[in-house]
Amino acid sequence: MSGGAQLSVTDQRRSTRHPVDLPTIAEHRRLGDVLLQIVNLSTTGFMTRGQLDLGRGERVTIRLPQIGRIEAFLVWADQDRAGFQFERIVRMDDFTKMIKALQPNPRLRPNR
Repeated sequence: MSGGAQLSVTDQRRSTRHPVDLPTIAEHRRLGDVLLQIVNLSTTGFMTRGQLDLGRGERVTIRLPQIGRIEAFLVWADQDRAGFQFERIVRMDDFTKMIKALQPNPRLRPNR
């Protein structure tokens, strides 16, 4: 696929995943607006549930609380789940503020 991301994936799963329930609209160059249901977030990416018409390496831009607009590319997809990697790592202080806003249940928040 030409024009896609050059995927040099190292195991970035060292970043803690935080469960969320975040419907968001992503911008895609070919499809326009795409509804994504984000089910977990980390400083390096996110996972969605639901069918997507995207191929590995395709890019989307989403808007997150505290973070603003950020680009991500599809790293993997399996049935109704997909994993995206952010173009840049999110700063921990911004990430913590975002998780606190998205997880009203204090037991799910990071201990920071």
